[in-house]
Amino acid sequence: MSNLNSFDRLRTSSSILNLQSLRPDLQVVARLIPAQIRVLDLGCGDGELLDYLVHQQQVKGRGIELGEQEVLACVRRGLSVRQGNLEEGLADYPDDSFDYVVLSQTLPFLDNPEMILREMLRVGQKAIVSFPNWGYWRCRWDLMLTGKIPQAPDLPQSWSDSPRWQALTVADFMKFCRTVEISILDEVYMAGGRQAPVGTFKNLLATTAVYVLTS
Repeated sequence: MSNLNSFDRLRTSSSILNLQSLRPDLQVVARLIPAQIRVLDLGCGDGELLDYLVHQQQVKGRGIELGEQEVLACVRRGLSVRQGNLEEGLADYPDDSFDYVVLSQTLPFLDNPEMILREMLRVGQKAIVSFPNWGYWRCRWDLMLTGKIPQAPDLPQSWSDSPRWQALTVADFMKFCRTVEISILDEVYMAGGRQAPVGTFKNLLATTAVYVLTS
């Protein structure tokens, strides 16, 4: 027999429902973040991840977002989010202001990813990064057959649309981390919206990668 009373069962059911309503990579990010810590979400969009973390995991959450409409959506959720350009850095925040800093599906759009990641690890003890993997086998197949740059499976946007992205793969990112001496603490790979045990073939079989980083 369950030890949960009716209130706890209702609260648990609500939490699961809210978690499942998040974008698949954000579900992974949410599971990686402990409760009741300090979190900064960069490029937080309309605040769906931050909303979940604040209200379900009781984190002390802050966000930065460039788009005006997205910032307004965050404000309507009651979130603490400011409008700003990530490329200008995080100079407003002192060292170790947060436990975790999140950058979800934004890395391909950055002009200076090394600067942003170093800033994330300056103001936060750990960083979580997710991005679509252009090394996925269907992307390779499409490029071979058509000779055209493919859309990443988890980022259905043409190369010419704004904002412009720079394709990268799991192998690219892991080499980048070694080059700039950023350590990977944990890694989760997804395929078709689900966590996938892709092993040594992660660059071939993963559609999205999620990493926990430290300096």
